[in-house]
Amino acid sequence: MADWLNGALDYIPRWLAFQMTQTEQPGCAIAVAHKGRIVLEQAFGHADLAAATPLTPRHRFRVASHSKSFTAAAIMKLRERGKLGLDDRAGRYIGHLHPKLAQATIAQLLSHSAGIFRDGTDCGYWLGRRPFPDAAQIRADLTLAPSIEPNSRFKYSNHGFALAGLIIETVADEPYLSWMKREIVDAAGLEETRPDVPLPRGTPLAQGHSGTQPLGRRVRIPGNTPTRALASATGFVSTAADLARFFAQLSPTARRSLLSAASRREMTRVQWRDPHSSLERYYGLGTISGKLGDWEWFGHMGAFPGYITRSVALPAQELSLSVLTNATDGLAPVWLEGVIHVLRAFAKHGAPSRKLRSWTNRWWSLWGAFDLVAVGDKVLVGNPALMHPFLDASEIEVTGRDRGQISLAGGFAVHGEPVRRMRGRSGKAAELWLAGLKLVPEAKLAKEMAARYGAR
Repeated sequence: MADWLNGALDYIPRWLAFQMTQTEQPGCAIAVAHKGRIVLEQAFGHADLAAATPLTPRHRFRVASHSKSFTAAAIMKLRERGKLGLDDRAGRYIGHLHPKLAQATIAQLLSHSAGIFRDGTDCGYWLGRRPFPDAAQIRADLTLAPSIEPNSRFKYSNHGFALAGLIIETVADEPYLSWMKREIVDAAGLEETRPDVPLPRGTPLAQGHSGTQPLGRRVRIPGNTPTRALASATGFVSTAADLARFFAQLSPTARRSLLSAASRREMTRVQWRDPHSSLERYYGLGTISGKLGDWEWFGHMGAFPGYITRSVALPAQELSLSVLTNATDGLAPVWLEGVIHVLRAFAKHGAPSRKLRSWTNRWWSLWGAFDLVAVGDKVLVGNPALMHPFLDASEIEVTGRDRGQISLAGGFAVHGEPVRRMRGRSGKAAELWLAGLKLVPEAKLAKEMAARYGAR
């Protein structure tokens, strides 16, 4: 493992812990895999706020639309076995579909280009108002006409993946849940993943939570709701570590995988661009893809009542990562991108030289926290309150044991000015001066603020 990666893995949990405190999210779990091996796994906050249950890496989350990547992998596995083709029409396997829908290809279902409505005529199950639909209800919905012409644009459809699940059951001649558990989940070596609830007795499940509005407080949203015939679109339950392992196996460059390299390339290549989004992102077969800076990624995200989750693989860097949150306003998507920004910063600057490692620390002022992070031959002044903690970060050139200079900073900052550390009686650094700004440890600042402004 590259030395720079060790530095990034050391900082990422400290940044996420700060973000958790600042945003008052219920819980967050993260895992990072390098070449398919877990190199970071940590959990923050609570699995259940009301019960004050601490969240652990072993708690399962509802990972919602991650299910689509598993379902697409199942289709590719059946294709490898000669059981179906991507150009096969849906009507070949499932009867009583709307005539236009019957003409949709399996590839169109997996790439969300069949023109199918997103959730049918009543999607109250996303709001806790009714159970998720069973197979009869899904089949009844699929007698309705597609919303737009097929193959005309990217149009997300949970019902399209429900249809893919019905096709898997028909071809495999077995219920979706049991076939997926054996042929995909177990084949990938995922011990903490299930295609839907209920989970085995004693399995820890992180509970979902609402946002703080409109009640002014969060309420618990139980995570044990079966998704029935929509399991192929949204039913999966997993951990960050298992998802990191799974997406590592979907990388075309993976050394070990449940799928052939040809199938993985087909799943992850660009099929459609999201046509009405400020984000430049694309869809393949059950996978979303894009770029962050010059790093290319593919993966998926999920939104389930009470949960927001996201996982990606970075093929060129042989990394995969997953961030899971258990609230409807969970910050998993932006936190995952923040993690990638941290990884990119360390990859660019390199592992810190030994003489600079003591400079890595968190300092405080009335304006908040400042993270000094040693990378390569310099020290970055990061802001842990930002979703990109090293965005436009000032850089310090260390010139002595406790001396340095701001070697790079924005025009409104203190470019070119001195930096110094002041040591206390114990010999440890007790103050940090960035030009004329004195920074101190958190506890000291808290006492200073309480004395000056009052405890409340």
